[in-house]
Amino acid sequence: MLDRWKKVSASPTNPGVDHGAEALTAEDLFREPETTQTVPLDEKLRQAYYWIVNRAVISPYYDMEFSRADPLTIDVGDAGATVSLPTEASFSSNVLMPLLTFAVGGKCLLIGGPGRGKTTVAVLMGVLAGTSSDDVRRGVQQGQPQLTVSDLVGIPLPRDLVGAEQLSDIRIAWRDWLGLPVKIIDEYNRIPTKTQSALLTMVAEGYVESHDQMRKTAGDGVESWFFTANDDAGGGTFPVIQALRDRMDVTVQAAGFNSRFLDELITRVEAGEKPEEHVPAELCFDVDEQRSMRAEIRAVPIPVAVRRRLRFFLSHFEFVQHGGRRFEYRTKDVVTTSGGDVSETIDANTGADLQVDLGAQTRNGLSVRALQTLILYAKAMAWFRGTGEVELADVAAILPFVLRGKLLPNAAHPRFDIGAERELSTDSLSWLGDLFAQSCKQYDALGRDRDDPVGQLLAEFDEGLDGLSVRQASQRVTAVESQLRRISAVGKLYGRDFDDLTTLKYLHQRYTAYARWKQSRG
Repeated sequence: MLDRWKKVSASPTNPGVDHGAEALTAEDLFREPETTQTVPLDEKLRQAYYWIVNRAVISPYYDMEFSRADPLTIDVGDAGATVSLPTEASFSSNVLMPLLTFAVGGKCLLIGGPGRGKTTVAVLMGVLAGTSSDDVRRGVQQGQPQLTVSDLVGIPLPRDLVGAEQLSDIRIAWRDWLGLPVKIIDEYNRIPTKTQSALLTMVAEGYVESHDQMRKTAGDGVESWFFTANDDAGGGTFPVIQALRDRMDVTVQAAGFNSRFLDELITRVEAGEKPEEHVPAELCFDVDEQRSMRAEIRAVPIPVAVRRRLRFFLSHFEFVQHGGRRFEYRTKDVVTTSGGDVSETIDANTGADLQVDLGAQTRNGLSVRALQTLILYAKAMAWFRGTGEVELADVAAILPFVLRGKLLPNAAHPRFDIGAERELSTDSLSWLGDLFAQSCKQYDALGRDRDDPVGQLLAEFDEGLDGLSVRQASQRVTAVESQLRRISAVGKLYGRDFDDLTTLKYLHQRYTAYARWKQSRG
């Protein structure tokens, strides 16, 4: 019975990656056989993924789809449902996203109803980090209304409390879970607000403080965090403070149970088996492997073509007409932080094409932290798939999970009131994925690969100012002003125009400042 747990996918798990058998030479015939064969880290992570989805977690759902050609789609039912059959290896998000979080040392929020395997998935990540299943389970912090900061991090030694003359003399009996490479907080929306603030310091800064004593939580290895909650819509005993919610790198929906796999469930109940107790040793990553894995992921390149489309997508969401009097202040953040209503401000922009203005579908823009997370996880996705560089499909697959809870829908937008589109008001992952797809269509329609004058002006500036004459700087200033006038003649402005206009003003300032400096030197 135990043998079924030990079966690991044969290498290579990805036939498209050059990890298979190499051609033999004459020297190979006389070489001494190696006692151990090192498995590349990306191959090892794929083996861990397939072991989890095929052995540990009963999840026959492949919602992260990849296809080189158009996938076969089959309409089912009478409510517009469609089943698509991708042409390449696709993945279960409720397993792969936590696994990528483990690989990059991120923070993952697992949401779903009770008993859907959220904690089990998180515990499996802890075992993959080399911690025993018993220690991982003991280290799980259960969120509950009476949880204090001392319960979470540890207590001062009573003898020191009595005899200490100053706070620095008090030693703290730190909780053991603080040193684990994988940290799990169960039902974090049931934790009191004060304790959440202490948790925020650990998550954001990598240390914990008590009675003027400080302890690092990450140590020298790679630290990853996993949080669970029954929902991410404000439910729970205590509302989650926004700063802590914003620290979640990705949000993953737990999958429901497929009744066709009941026999496997019965077998586990009869044998009293827990998957985390049967993780094959060869799938576990030591500290050095975890560090190397993260370094390899960060080194994955993002080609120019992908950067352009990603840059265009990001340009849609910060700008809002009538947000402020000064042009630079016409942003959703200015409206929000001054107590205004973004939806009302968007409605005041009469005559705008709401189909074109993708930013009108959201009530906020994107933080730099969210963008950094998107970049890192897109690299992780490409590394996991073995593509060598980030492809547009990697960004499209990762983006909804990174931006869920960060890019918020504008419920007043008419899109969410029209027929089948109403489904997107509850299915935020599909909505975010569709936003990216619409952005790519606009990019193609505008011909940005062929015609991007602002991008060309910025690339010219990035070559440097060394050796540039006053006359050349003046010519570039004229080109910037000409482009500003071209955009101003369009009439209605959208987010992409806002970013272009502020970039042009930036270039204008840099060139004019350089020309003044050059003239002052004679």
